[in-house]
Amino acid sequence: MNREMLMLVDAISREKSVERDVVFGAVEAALASATKKFYGGEADIRVSVDRESGDYETFRRWHVVPNEAGLQNPDSEILLFEAQEQIADIEVDDHIEEPVESVPIGRIGAQAAKQVILQKIRDAEREQLLNDFMSRGEKIMVGTVKRLDKGDIIVESGRVEGRLRRNEMIAKENLRSGDRVRAVILGVDPTQRGPQIMLSRSSPEFMKELFAQEVPEIEQGLLEIKSCARDSGSRAKIAVLSHDRRVDPIGTCVGVRGARVNAVTTELAGERVDIVLWSEDPAQFVIGALAPANVQSIVVDEERHAMDVVVDEENLAIAIGRGGQNVRLASELTGWRINIMSAEESAAKQEQETEGTRKLFIEKLDVDAEVADILIAEGFTSLEEVAYVPMQEMLEIEAFDEETVTELRTRAKDALLTLEIAREEKVEEVSQDLRDLEGVTPELIAKLADGGIHTRDDLADLAVDELVEIAAMDESAAKALIMKAREHWFNT
Repeated sequence: MNREMLMLVDAISREKSVERDVVFGAVEAALASATKKFYGGEADIRVSVDRESGDYETFRRWHVVPNEAGLQNPDSEILLFEAQEQIADIEVDDHIEEPVESVPIGRIGAQAAKQVILQKIRDAEREQLLNDFMSRGEKIMVGTVKRLDKGDIIVESGRVEGRLRRNEMIAKENLRSGDRVRAVILGVDPTQRGPQIMLSRSSPEFMKELFAQEVPEIEQGLLEIKSCARDSGSRAKIAVLSHDRRVDPIGTCVGVRGARVNAVTTELAGERVDIVLWSEDPAQFVIGALAPANVQSIVVDEERHAMDVVVDEENLAIAIGRGGQNVRLASELTGWRINIMSAEESAAKQEQETEGTRKLFIEKLDVDAEVADILIAEGFTSLEEVAYVPMQEMLEIEAFDEETVTELRTRAKDALLTLEIAREEKVEEVSQDLRDLEGVTPELIAKLADGGIHTRDDLADLAVDELVEIAAMDESAAKALIMKAREHWFNT
């Protein structure tokens, strides 16, 4: 019988193109499953088959658990102190094995053993096919819609299948069985039952790969797609950069008579694509990303990673886009928070900021409005600038002499010291549970304290836009931090 088993293993290995060890593993699993039925309960059985003779041994195993944990499954667990009575140096998570009588192959339920072996072989075959497919390095799967599975679409490419989830399809797209389809490979989910290759047609990566296929200069390294933002099925923006001065990045991606961009648009169900020139200058990049709107002026706030963009009334609707689409995509493309405003709104905001700076200087420097306005006119916007801008630069202000400049710098430094002491006192009021929250830095604690946020629950109660305003962080980071702060609400 053992010789027949070896012949069977060899035959299956050749027929299914899988290694002998995989087939032996399936046989061992079938024998262990059959043996386990004789012991009942949750006994842990291991079978070892000799690869040369076909002989096999059977062992019952116990998992060593800490003494204080107690036995959750007495059929397959043993406490540490009991295990140490048998093996002195054994540790937690080790196993104790005891040889037991092997079940003869002839007594195994043939059908059950066959099913276990065949399932193991199918799993091995699928894994081998998957590994072969992924090793080719293809980024886009081209296949046929095989069937629908709970709203997802199963795409077949040769002998490999991928899963295109409903939320990864292009909006309003209606794919039917037998349709030819292309999708970018997001990765492999080994925990997924059925097709494990995860696909997407709505992600920015799919658009990038489509352009890479249509524009040879990208593959050659002459052009690079720096970023991409999409409203799948509606509109998208890509930022491109040329690494060769002779190559026009936008024209190259558009192609002769729009052939290249039209090919991408056709694949994406008519999705409109704006091609933007990438720039190292964030302001210039944002101006290009807001096209076709014309920008009048732009103010960059590095600390809040935001920009105030001023457009005239005629371009206001264009810059914002239908439902805010244009400015939202531009923000995603550039990574900057973009605030669109008219000239009147900008002037009102600037006046408000100027008034705030004027009040700050009058109060903290103990000067009159005239001196405050002189500082503002010379471009000073903070106490730090008054305190630490080079002395010579301030002496160039005609209205100030050396004595005045020295006094202003001294008052500014004293005011900053007072503010820092007050800030430290506020920080000390911040609770330990907020300090210990993952992602909360000392700098963030200071900002939260300034905003009156002293506990984890205070943070959890905030809206995303409130935290963005207080902490000068982007919306996605603010949302993640608030959700982290709320976790204990749902775990209690």
